[in-house]
Amino acid sequence: MRDFKTICLGLILFLSLGHTYAQDLNLYQKANFILEQDTLKYRILYPENMEKGKKYPLVLFLHGSGERGTDNQKQLTHGAKLFLDQTNRKEYPAIVVFPQCPPDIKWTHRLKEKSAAGDWIFKFPAESGPTKPAYMADQLVNKIVEEENIDPKRIYIMGLSMGGIGTLEFLYRWPDKYTAAAVICGGHNPKLVTKYSHVPIWFFHGGKDDVVPGKYSKLVYDEQKKYNAESKYTLYPEANHNSWDQAFAEPDLIKWLFSKSK
Repeated sequence: MRDFKTICLGLILFLSLGHTYAQDLNLYQKANFILEQDTLKYRILYPENMEKGKKYPLVLFLHGSGERGTDNQKQLTHGAKLFLDQTNRKEYPAIVVFPQCPPDIKWTHRLKEKSAAGDWIFKFPAESGPTKPAYMADQLVNKIVEEENIDPKRIYIMGLSMGGIGTLEFLYRWPDKYTAAAVICGGHNPKLVTKYSHVPIWFFHGGKDDVVPGKYSKLVYDEQKKYNAESKYTLYPEANHNSWDQAFAEPDLIKWLFSKSK
């Protein structure tokens, strides 16, 4: 009987925590950004007890390929809880935006193929314009800056995997918009760094990443650090692709990001 009661209490606690988590995610309001004939779904989190007339930082978060869709929900899978943490909400109030990239398209035009040895080879063509979701995400940021009390000196961008690659490309395409960035298991073409070398970036990567090889972020960082002493690189030697788990657990991540100002 005691074991049965213990199981029941555990189940009640589990369901209660799940309900609380769902409620927390609902703090991210659902919205649609419509531009001509296209729609970009996104979720937006506002600070608690917003003060009238006060300017707030803005954070744009780009999700990975697994969170693409049309449900306006999956993009909150990784990273959303970071900004729901009560300490972070209190100490670093900000407007946080999670756009959702539709299926079968990416934040960038990134291409990949396997070498004869079975290694991933990535290419980052950037000669043409941005993909439609990238362009719309950029225009969404412009709209929020115009309509909300945003501090233009404190606009940040973060992303993981496909979104980490996207973060670096957003910096390349719109280098004067963002104050600082966090790139998790991403990477890009190091030859493009000079365009955004003034932006401090904290890179994170798993040493055993078999989805996005760590060299693609390390090469960008090695070039970046020639120009920007504030940029940093954290390698988790035993982590695979999900290095975001350890990155989000870094106690200084949000503090470092929000400490940057133009």
